[in-house]
Amino acid sequence: MSKIQVILTADVAGQGRKGEIVSVSEGYAKNFLLKNNKGIIATPEELKKIENKKIRDSKKAEEEKKKAIEVKALLESKKLSIVGKTGDNGKLFGAITNKEVSSELKKEFGLDIDRKKIECTIKSLGEHKVIVKLHTDVKAEVLVVIKG
Repeated sequence: MSKIQVILTADVAGQGRKGEIVSVSEGYAKNFLLKNNKGIIATPEELKKIENKKIRDSKKAEEEKKKAIEVKALLESKKLSIVGKTGDNGKLFGAITNKEVSSELKKEFGLDIDRKKIECTIKSLGEHKVIVKLHTDVKAEVLVVIKG
């Protein structure tokens, strides 16, 4: 039984993940992988395309990380002020949520950061540090001042 090299175009259980090059039997390749558009035969042209795509993707990832580092520097250089509703004793009603922090970031800095990337649990007045995930490797600590 002969083996052939196949580039997976989708995750295949027991074989590998999308983009990997696997060696499988000729029958499996023709009857399952190629027939169900889960793989393509690894020709020199296809291997070159994959190599070029990897280079493009790594350049794009590098650019995104650079932008994230610039945004981190901007966020950590200033304080963010939020006015919260307080009672007679100076305590907050409820809490300041990541949604409120996200909307303030948009107003102050013009940054549209998804609320799911903001970690915050603010339940009192004063200064608090909020973590903003900008990239897989880049997190910014934003100083948030809550005023009554």
